[in-house]
Amino acid sequence: MPTRDEEAVFVEASARLHFGVLDLRGTLGRWFGGIGASTATPTLLVSAARADHLAARGADAERAREFARLFVAHHDLRGGAEIDVHKTLPPHAGLGSGTQLALAVARALAELYGVASDARSLARAVGRGKRSAIGTWTFEDGGLVVEGGRRADRGECGPLIARVPFPPTWRCVVAIPEGTPGISGAGEAEAFARLPAPPERDVERVAHVVLMALLPALADADLAGFGRALTEVQEITGRWFASVQGGTYAPGASADLVRRLREWGASGVGQSSWGPAVYGIVDGKEAGGRLADRAREAMGSSGSVFEGPFRSGGARVWRAAVHATR
Repeated sequence: MPTRDEEAVFVEASARLHFGVLDLRGTLGRWFGGIGASTATPTLLVSAARADHLAARGADAERAREFARLFVAHHDLRGGAEIDVHKTLPPHAGLGSGTQLALAVARALAELYGVASDARSLARAVGRGKRSAIGTWTFEDGGLVVEGGRRADRGECGPLIARVPFPPTWRCVVAIPEGTPGISGAGEAEAFARLPAPPERDVERVAHVVLMALLPALADADLAGFGRALTEVQEITGRWFASVQGGTYAPGASADLVRRLREWGASGVGQSSWGPAVYGIVDGKEAGGRLADRAREAMGSSGSVFEGPFRSGGARVWRAAVHATR
């Protein structure tokens, strides 16, 4: 068959960590809201080249093709793309794998067809960000993000209300134990429907801690203060989900690892979304390596551990020639 070189758009996106929800009550007219960040690893990588049809190859190819179909239909594009999913994020682990794949595919197609590609428009086109917008805003840029929740009368993602960069020396260890996958999709919607409304005092406390402890500590590069604030937010919001997930953290390996990461010196610890991914934050590359090694030793041959700095920017986008067969 004839071959030729053609240009493709590549998009690399990082896993997002969900640090906590701001409000499940919605009494002020907005639901959810939250805080989170993305780390340097793990990442996903997709590429797309123009075609007169839609096709996808690689892991999660069917989902990638569906996200592409949604984007093409939303913008009424007269064309398609051949999409390659070169690398995926661990699925159903609390790392936002579905949202990052959706946004990466959408960003690649937007680049190919000259469509506006800000984070909210991408999420709208592929139907993401209807509950949490953390993954949408970490896809756009780095740092810790705070999003203000969606309005009760709208289905799109909440606005970005704060973004604060992390000190470059801070390291995050993400441990993903093997076991029951985190809740997602229809199961997540059902879980939220079953959750009782949290106490108003809890909601007020989370907002106070985020505004007057977490964000100022990060701005001052005060890891100890940041860690205390983050751990408190995780413990409060974890109790909101305890009736569904079985405890403040997912029972078993996840809860045990959160405890151990704290004992091993992590200044801030917690579980990302429904888990099973958990994390610990330390200062310095050597400290990060030691903490990661201890997590690997504790889990043995099961699970995965990633270590590195927090992401200082959003998804990376570039063009490169690919060898195509037609």
